[in-house]
Amino acid sequence: MRKLLLYIGIPCTLLACARSEQPLRSGDLLFQVGRESAMSGAITAATGKDCEFKFTHVGIAVIGDRTDSVLEATSGGVRMTALNEFLGKSARTKDRPLVIAMRLKDTTGVAASLRRARSFLGQPYDYSYRPDNGRMYCSELVWESYLTLAGERIFPARPMNFRAADGSMPVFWVELFEKLGEEIPEGVPGTNPNDMARDSVLTEIFRWF
Repeated sequence: MRKLLLYIGIPCTLLACARSEQPLRSGDLLFQVGRESAMSGAITAATGKDCEFKFTHVGIAVIGDRTDSVLEATSGGVRMTALNEFLGKSARTKDRPLVIAMRLKDTTGVAASLRRARSFLGQPYDYSYRPDNGRMYCSELVWESYLTLAGERIFPARPMNFRAADGSMPVFWVELFEKLGEEIPEGVPGTNPNDMARDSVLTEIFRWF
């Protein structure tokens, strides 16, 4: 019986160790360096200045007993994605995903923020990058969802910049907004993953690389 208990205990111990190496909680924010694409390149050119990492995406961890997921706004809209799938979409270094998990220093209202984030499931992706239009881009989902107990947004909105460091407008943005028939929302209040990741309300808790 003692041997049987020992054998049963081994995989449980290994599982506990694996979990401890990835100490995620629901509501943690996962900042991702995306694989190279026209869109990620345009985002990096506009928002990645003076950053150690050029984040192009952010999602919200949803940790379950059986399945770990990420609530995110992607080209397919606001959806729930398996954590492994989310990590698989990242750029990599030494075959490890370039993703950093961060947590609010004050987690008092995180459960309510996560409920708000879930209420946006199914909304389409916001290619217009404008607030209050029934659509969501990745950091907008976090911005709309994470509020203080007083109902104020935790992360500030700042005038958006779409220009590269040299002042030029990347072709990706020019062509995208021409197709939409809209003006590029330069200077319109908004958010991006790089500014959000640098906010002092967050602390890094884990990285996969």
